[in-house]
Amino acid sequence: QKMSRTAKRKIPASPGRAKQRRIENKIRKKRKPGTVLVMGDGIAGQLGLGTEITEKPRPAELPNLNNIIDVQAGGMHTVCLTSDFKVVTFGCNDEGALGRSTSDEESSSVPGEVELAGTVVQICAGDCHSAALLDTGRLFVWGTFRDSHGAMGLINRRIEKTPVEITLGDMRFKKIASGAHHIALLSTEGHVYTFGCGEQGQLGRLSERIANREARNGIAQLLAPGEIKMKVTFRLKFVDIWTGSYNTFAKDSEGNIHVFGLNNYKQMGVESNLYFHPTSAKCFKGKNWIQISGGEHHSMALDDQGIVYTLGRKEYGRLGLGKNCEDAVVPTKVDIKGKCTEISCGSFASFALTEDGHVYSWGQGSTMLGVGDEDDRFEPTLVKGKQLENKTVTKVSGGGQHAVLLASPST
Repeated sequence: QKMSRTAKRKIPASPGRAKQRRIENKIRKKRKPGTVLVMGDGIAGQLGLGTEITEKPRPAELPNLNNIIDVQAGGMHTVCLTSDFKVVTFGCNDEGALGRSTSDEESSSVPGEVELAGTVVQICAGDCHSAALLDTGRLFVWGTFRDSHGAMGLINRRIEKTPVEITLGDMRFKKIASGAHHIALLSTEGHVYTFGCGEQGQLGRLSERIANREARNGIAQLLAPGEIKMKVTFRLKFVDIWTGSYNTFAKDSEGNIHVFGLNNYKQMGVESNLYFHPTSAKCFKGKNWIQISGGEHHSMALDDQGIVYTLGRKEYGRLGLGKNCEDAVVPTKVDIKGKCTEISCGSFASFALTEDGHVYSWGQGSTMLGVGDEDDRFEPTLVKGKQLENKTVTKVSGGGQHAVLLASPST
């Protein structure tokens, strides 16, 4: 049945929603509240340290920002989730990615709360947009997507400076993921929906001919979340979704990985350069993948044994496979000391978190690697620093030119 056109709603929750089955809050179960550390370029305020501090080559703790349970680094902004389920943002607000009014530069470069009625359990951030999922399965977004013609808006061709709700009938979502300019949604029923820029195939539901704003239905069909349809006759159930900058990965209930979007450096591990509809990535078969993350032209994958794999473009060392490696066309094991629990791609960099709370970084030599200089790193390099002493890192997120860590005191 056809879903109603994406509609904008006033934010206060209607009383009937309170009875909705709550989305299981995995973040809170998994992670104890901690402090935020930032590293990299802060020219747009994305470090949250005010207008004076524009760079941190090693992790720097944010003062007065405690009890954080999740962090997400966007293109040039940062989104944090507090232990009482509030959203805090800082960074570039030119196109509304902070979801709050910032009258001067100073107010965008320090943490500020986004007004949302409800309990937020998940956050994600793209290049110029952010999103928040409530425990009721409702979804709010703010900012804008962009395509090759410029800003697209999120719902109807306009930049949203404050949160707006994305509605799809009675559909509820349990996982959200942001690429650079698209969002993938996993419904509570196990279906995948996408919306945003579709030029590289990252929406997985429109043919190349019509996946752009020049097509007959133009922006409307890009911005209205639509379901990914599989060629197979039986209805596949999906259990997880992840995004790269310009592509999407979906894991089905059998453990298979389906991909669509940009593959110009084999970052999805399949043959052609572009996929506008889902295809099964056979090279992922045989392992139980618990997380996948993608940058501009490379991807990382983490299996249930705590082993990290990379694939895609080798430039700047972003694969972590040494100086003399080639582009990796299939997931290739990265040598990291210890079992890993989480991974994250920056645009041209990679980050891995080990079970004992250490972070390793590699890739393009900018201060976002947090290793104190601007040299490329071709192999995983331990991130150290005074402000990390006696702390255990519980989360890492790589952005465009900065990275964000969540840490709690070592016990």
